Amino acid sequence: MKEKFTQILDRIDHAILRLLQADGRLTNADLAQQINVSAATCYRRTQRLFDEGYIKSVHARLEPEKVGMGTVVQVAVVLDRSTPESFSVFEQAIQSMPMVLDCYLVAGDFDYLLKIRVRDMQDFNNLHAEQLIALPGVRQARTFFVMKEVKDCGLLPL
Repeated sequence: MKEKFTQILDRIDHAILRLLQADGRLTNADLAQQINVSAATCYRRTQRLFDEGYIKSVHARLEPEKVGMGTVVQVAVVLDRSTPESFSVFEQAIQSMPMVLDCYLVAGDFDYLLKIRVRDMQDFNNLHAEQLIALPGVRQARTFFVMKEVKDCGLLPL
């Protein structure tokens, strides 16, 4: 089996990543013009960045309030056991919950930190009662309602 060679990123690759991260709707022609390379070169390099996994996907960033998902809740989860098996079962279960935007295994006073978006506090109350406390291995869930999103850009500083 032939191993795929991963190149070191140069300034052009970084420019492609930075521009696409800021605006995934850029056409190849616009992208090429902004970084001052030919359209063919730009296309080839962009494809390589996709193929090598530097770019995972391109998607639209929605305005949560406009789509009825304006409430952000952070939930710190403590499992009843700290074993690879209990982590795996929890992680599998969390994958099927679309309202959980992010899930991080963390070190410290709890095991996981979840970022959840819901319509309002009642929506979260229903989610908590019906799904969160029923997740496998959950001993405790500490809830933090976000009062204000100060920074939520999700862009890497390239």
